[in-house]
Amino acid sequence: MSTAVPAKSAAPAIPQSNLSGAQKAAILLLKLGQAHSAKVLKLLGDQEVTQITAEIVKSQTIKKEDSDVTLTEFATLVVAGDHMQAGGFATAQQLLEASLGPQRALEIIENLKETMAKAPFEFLKNADPRQILNFLSSEHPQTIALVLAHVNPDIASMVVGGLPEELQREVSIRIATLDQTSPEVITLLEGQLEKRMSSVVKSQTNQAAADGVQTLIAILNRSDRATERSIFEGLEHHNEELADEVRSRMFVFEDIVTLDDRAVQLVLRQVDAKELATALKGVRAEVREKIMRNMSERAAQNLAEEITLLGAVKMKTVEEAQGAIVRVIRALEESGQVVVTRGTDEYVS
Repeated sequence: MSTAVPAKSAAPAIPQSNLSGAQKAAILLLKLGQAHSAKVLKLLGDQEVTQITAEIVKSQTIKKEDSDVTLTEFATLVVAGDHMQAGGFATAQQLLEASLGPQRALEIIENLKETMAKAPFEFLKNADPRQILNFLSSEHPQTIALVLAHVNPDIASMVVGGLPEELQREVSIRIATLDQTSPEVITLLEGQLEKRMSSVVKSQTNQAAADGVQTLIAILNRSDRATERSIFEGLEHHNEELADEVRSRMFVFEDIVTLDDRAVQLVLRQVDAKELATALKGVRAEVREKIMRNMSERAAQNLAEEITLLGAVKMKTVEEAQGAIVRVIRALEESGQVVVTRGTDEYVS
């Protein structure tokens, strides 16, 4: 005689949720309380602990619907009550201390405070846009879009302008349709990219160290005018093309910050407004400030509007505009109207 097997009750439907895994884990741990949560945290790796701790810190109040969704998804009984223990740094540290000890808990919390205070992709803030372009051009379009959505718009426009047209369009569409990205995804991506970027920069630094022309330029920039003229005479006699290359690379556009205000004003009188706006795309803030400080308030406002209206500009176009302005500066220097400071130049008044 067969024994009747009780019918299994239907599994509850798991509600749809926009919460990330780390957010759900944080809610569950807060609901379980410190003693049980400590046991769970002991079973996790450092990276998982850090991600979940970040969510505990941000969880000042937990909505009941989020609690219900999380507990149902984890196949746990929904505990009655509309609210849970508040999160925050204090709660997070108490949980960590119970599971990892005071010292390790403090290390994770301090590291977390520093990480959460930084803007996403902060390591790209002072990078050369050309470096960023070279670095990102081989990445997936979604990765490029995510990074460019978090950097300075001027830098982003230069990078977009330097991409091949097809990739340019795809990245632009992805930027426009970007949805909210979970903080842990951004943090993970940022860590991976920063590590790879540091390798690229190190490689480029090693190449630069072996660049004889750049080494000579560094020497010339610290030499007096008499020494500079003597070296150029020898270079021109030996190799005219090499002399031209050294001369063209000696003063770059961003060196305009080393000119005095009177010289900058003289340069601005001989430069086309649109060309100047193009040259200022993606430059350091101090370069733009130096230029605008030597213009009337109205002219500076017009220049800022022109820069914005230009939108994405190809890097080659920007470099050409910068080169044209550098040629104006060199011509003014040759005629004695402006002085380009060298490392050992001395002046008397």
